[in-house]
Amino acid sequence: MRIDMISLFPEMFAGPFGDSITKRAVDKGILDIHFTNPRDFAYDKHKQVDDSPFGGGSGMVLKPEPMFRAVRSVKETTSYVSRRVLLMCPSGQTFTQGKAKELAGYDQLIFICGHYEGFDARITQELADEAISLGDYVLTGGELPAMVITDAVSRMLPGVLGSEESAPTDSFYDGLLEFPQYTRPREFEDMKVPEILFSGDHAKIREWRRRESLRITLQNRPDLLANAELSAEDQRFLDELRKRE
Repeated sequence: MRIDMISLFPEMFAGPFGDSITKRAVDKGILDIHFTNPRDFAYDKHKQVDDSPFGGGSGMVLKPEPMFRAVRSVKETTSYVSRRVLLMCPSGQTFTQGKAKELAGYDQLIFICGHYEGFDARITQELADEAISLGDYVLTGGELPAMVITDAVSRMLPGVLGSEESAPTDSFYDGLLEFPQYTRPREFEDMKVPEILFSGDHAKIREWRRRESLRITLQNRPDLLANAELSAEDQRFLDELRKRE
């Protein structure tokens, strides 16, 4: 997969992309990450990329010309058919694990990272395929959301994680929160690992993990249960938990 970042501050990506999962994905040739600065596509000698908003108001708005030219340059110099232009914007749809899985199906993702007061609306309306938000809060720029989304998407790509089973056990992958994980030592400060995990009975371990996922989801994110794929047994277990509340 090719990732293109349209950003005024490409140096911000060095740390997060220079280590861990993302770096391994790049080293393996699974991810190919490129950076384009829209300032290089500004018309005037001062490389101005923003201006005051029509109608008045505080702050500066990113101009359409540099952004359109930057994205078009990326598209013209690459030949991917399956690609998506993503605008990082607090007014976009909230990013989810489901969206991460969807985006992992594209060959190229182009991220438009904003800054200052926001974008000229024509960038949102005509240049981007969709706008994505991380949540109900505002960040200084779109670089951090782009990093988060790249990390989440890259985990979905074959060969990125150490085990092919890792991603399907993540929280939200199947609509539920992840079950508790334990490792050595077996007992620490009187806190013991559940005995079921030492039983060797894989069917019972799967059942325990499923029930723990259901329990934690009901406790922390009950809203997720409305869209999760639940069996009749899952429903019975949840009903039992609700009766105990």
